[in-house]
Amino acid sequence: MIRKIISEFVGTMLLVFFGCGTAVVYNQYVGSVYGVDFLFPWSTIIIALAFGLVLTAIIAMFGRISGAHVNPAVSVACLINGRMSVLDCICYIGAQIVGACAGAGLISYIMGSTTSLGANLYEVESALGAMVTPNIAFIVELILTFVFVLTVLSVTKKENCNSGVVIGLTLTLVHIFGLPFTGTSVNPARSLGPALLTGGVAMEHLWLFILAPMVGAILAALLYRFVLDHEETELAYADEVEEEMYDEDEEDEEEDEEEVEVEEEPKKAPAKKTTTTKKTTTKKTTKK
Repeated sequence: MIRKIISEFVGTMLLVFFGCGTAVVYNQYVGSVYGVDFLFPWSTIIIALAFGLVLTAIIAMFGRISGAHVNPAVSVACLINGRMSVLDCICYIGAQIVGACAGAGLISYIMGSTTSLGANLYEVESALGAMVTPNIAFIVELILTFVFVLTVLSVTKKENCNSGVVIGLTLTLVHIFGLPFTGTSVNPARSLGPALLTGGVAMEHLWLFILAPMVGAILAALLYRFVLDHEETELAYADEVEEEMYDEDEEDEEEDEEEVEVEEEPKKAPAKKTTTTKKTTTKKTTKK
């Protein structure tokens, strides 16, 4: 369990460091040189790729140890689907939160400031301005988390060497859409770490980036468990029934063969006795 906790801690720290760090560098420093209007389309793609690529790398590094959740929403979804225990889920989430804070702390140390650490925001603080009301931000985060978590559950059902790439590309996709609205959370730990160090408005908006991803993850987990995974369960049950019927047929055939052998044995026995009798009579005659 210690190995899993360490993996989740380091993985979440790297996710925040590279993902949020890229957002800070391009939005705050590069943007001041080239201008926001010029940088905005390019920074969206670059930041989205940073999050997707680092998650792909994290899955390659820690996937075989802890599953590389690095996201409380993913851990809760796995709990609902019976892939982990309650205790494991609590330990995972604790490690993820501490790791996110450590990642934000590294960004703050390198940049020498806590004013901008890639915190998630809405309304006038978002790239799209006041049009991103709390309701809109909530719906966007819910949908994006729903898509992301459902993808994670689907591609990790069985061992798949391409699962890391698929999950990383999905995170890139949701970031491309969500960055202008909220900066894209889909991960309560990713939002919590920068918000704790930044404070102010980021802490005021934090509730949404914890609640919306969790609701989206729970909906995705329920859909997968009772609809998508349920079909696989039925198919597996049908296969088991067929195997049982096949085994029963084999048993019946073996029983029939045994009965035939039992019936043939009495017929052969008298023949042997007769032969023996004849031989005995022949021997007696010869002696005489």
